[in-house]
Amino acid sequence: MLRLKILVSIVPLAVAGFFARDQLSAAIRPCIATATASVQIAQLPWLAQHRVSFTSDPTAANVRVQIIDSPEMADLTVIDDVETAEAEDCDGAGPTEFIGIAAEPATAPTVIYLSRDGEADYRIFVRSKRFTAREAAALVVGAHGGRQQQVAGAL
Repeated sequence: MLRLKILVSIVPLAVAGFFARDQLSAAIRPCIATATASVQIAQLPWLAQHRVSFTSDPTAANVRVQIIDSPEMADLTVIDDVETAEAEDCDGAGPTEFIGIAAEPATAPTVIYLSRDGEADYRIFVRSKRFTAREAAALVVGAHGGRQQQVAGAL
């Protein structure tokens, strides 16, 4: 009977510890701050408010993101050369919107074609130890609500 009481008292603590481990971990998820909010890659898929996916077929994409070699021409520039990042990178920028990256294009409303050439809705420059080009593309598209950028003068 004593073993059962110990087991019953330990199980809730183990479950709470399992769910609290994400809050206690030092892993920092890529995020960017906009004027009104911050956009961050979701740690868990069900936390994502917006979902994006990637394709290698430009005709299947509804947003195109180009990786460029010049930070001056980029819509989003990510450069870091530090070993650790501050946990408060995006704090104070308003509410956080979480972006999830889906494995299959059919499961996300926004499908991104990421390439180094061709026409693009967004251009990114990434030299980072924390961000991949895919994460930067997901963040810049997520910051604009998954929409294509409006080109000046386009009808």
